Parts: sequence; structure tokens; C-alpha cells
Amino acid sequence: MKTTIFFCIISWLNPFASLPNAQAKDPTAVEIMEMAVKNIKLDGAEAIATLTIYDAKGNKRVRKTATVSKLFDKGMTEKRLIRFVAPADVKGTGLLTFDYETKTDDMWLYLPALRKTRRIVASEKAKSFMGSEFTYADITPPRVEDFKHKILRSEPADGVDCWVVESVPNNEDIADENGFSRKVSHIGKADYTIRKSLYYDLDGDLHKEMTVRRVEEIDKEKHRFRPMHLEMLNKQNKRRSEMTMDKIQLRRDIPDTYFTTRYLER
Repeated sequence: MKTTIFFCIISWLNPFASLPNAQAKDPTAVEIMEMAVKNIKLDGAEAIATLTIYDAKGNKRVRKTATVSKLFDKGMTEKRLIRFVAPADVKGTGLLTFDYETKTDDMWLYLPALRKTRRIVASEKAKSFMGSEFTYADITPPRVEDFKHKILRSEPADGVDCWVVESVPNNEDIADENGFSRKVSHIGKADYTIRKSLYYDLDGDLHKEMTVRRVEEIDKEKHRFRPMHLEMLNKQNKRRSEMTMDKIQLRRDIPDTYFTTRYLER
């Protein structure tokens, strides 16, 4: 759900030959969103990133994170551990996520000051992630089937030809869990990677704008891409946050034990 590689020889000559936009028929909105989710999934990876948080006056806080991720259940589940490594006041804080394709994700947050791990419940996922404009819901891609998707038009975003896709939650519970009533995303036609998203709050007003500044192909064999710099701008309070990927590399030998609450608490 969330297209296997076929026509091996043709795909070798043209790496995007098996993707929907190379077919005679244009992809549907659902197919676009499914590919957008699939094309960021790596078999296994480790990364170092910088989270910079700006207040409305431009004052900033900088935080460093180390992340490991790995696919399980034939790619149906992605497990991810994010640990803050600097500065001292957040060092050791960790977030463990199990991103499922067919059911609600699981999340656990470890706070070293309290020496306590607690589960992030669905009602909390729309809350701020570590004081940033990103939310816990932004950490994992939403389930495609939880939304009604519609192609609005085609237009460029930062010079990249994109489909503009509207996603509306199927019900109020899903809207509350994700923190928006509507999202409009620009998805690159060549790589199915998100370039920009507009989030509308539960009253229907424009709330936040996410912009992707740079995209890189991380897995050249499977053609998997990752945004390398994201900015989330809160249009209502003028705060913004940036997530920059300083380093990311494939690593398929990550131990399964990394993705446990016991390891989270180390």
C-alpha cells in the first residue's frame, strides 16, 4: 500500500521508469501520496541533525540530535530513535517511534531529568516537539488512508515541477491528532519528494508553512530521497524552526535492540 520494482532492465536504463509519473496515465492523488511516503523510507540509516528554534524576535536555540532508523516487517514498519546530544539541558532526551502503515503509530519519550519514559498518546501528537514549530505528528508520515486526497493543480516550488495535493482528514479525531483541518502539499514529479506544505488549523485558517530547501538521493539503488533542510514557519505567531541534516548514511546492520524502551533509557 504505503510499487515494487519491475522491468529491471528498463529501470536500470531509466531509474524512474517504474514510478507512476512515467506511465501513460497520470497518477492519482492517493498514488502520489503513497509514493511520497515510500520514497523517504530507508532500509536502515543513521544521521546527525541540527534543530534551530527561533522565537518571534529572532532569538534562537540550537539543539543537536542523533538518529537511527530501520525497516521491519518487510518494510511495513519503520522504527526510529532520536536522541538529543546537545546542549546540556536536553542531552539524553530521546524519542522512540514505531511508524506503522496499517495502524496508529507508537511513540515513547524519555526525559533524563525525571529518569522516566512515557508514552505519547494520540491526543498529544499535535503538540510541539521539544519547543519547536514541528509537532510529534510531523516526526512520522501520516497514514495515507486517514485522509481524502485531491490533486488541485501543477505548479513549481523552488523551481521544481510539482503536483499540488490537498489532504483533508477523514474525521475530527484524525484532524485533532494531526493538528490540522487541511494540508496542501507540493510533491516533486521527478522524485515524489515533498517541497512545500501549507497547514490550516482546526478553524480553517492558515497556520504553518513548511519549506524544503534541499533534497538528496540517499539510496541510489532503490531511489530513496530525503529532505536535507526543512523550515517550519508559524504564520500566526511568527516563530519558526529549521531542521538541517548534517550527515546521513545508509546502515543496514543497525541492531534491533536499539529500538526498545530499555535502550532509549540508556
